[in-house]
Amino acid sequence: PLARQAGYCIGLESQAAAIEQARHNAAINQIKSVDFRVGPVETQLAEAANAADVVVLDPPRKGCAPAVLTALLAAKPARIAYMSCNPTTLARDLKILCNDGGYRLTRVQPADFFPQTAHVECVAFLVA
Repeated sequence: PLARQAGYCIGLESQAAAIEQARHNAAINQIKSVDFRVGPVETQLAEAANAADVVVLDPPRKGCAPAVLTALLAAKPARIAYMSCNPTTLARDLKILCNDGGYRLTRVQPADFFPQTAHVECVAFLVA
């Protein structure tokens, strides 16, 4: 869905199977303005984010690895959308991005994908 709105998208993932599925979905949907790269996200992000206006993060429950945050702060995209399934690691990472990186948190939107459980997803929106 994001690729339809952006001029060009790069998808980064450490799991090769997820990249193959993304490529398959892009082909089915005839989306050509996207590139998918497999490998450690911190390495891929250091190369890809320098040209990015917007970075969308969706890390595992443990949050972003310190190297991912370092690469992101070095690239300094204008906007970040950070999707999280763990409010504790989201708060930890936002503290780094906002205090150390100079980003400003503009909005947090919770989403209850798992009704009647304690789990909640959140998307935090940041601007440089």
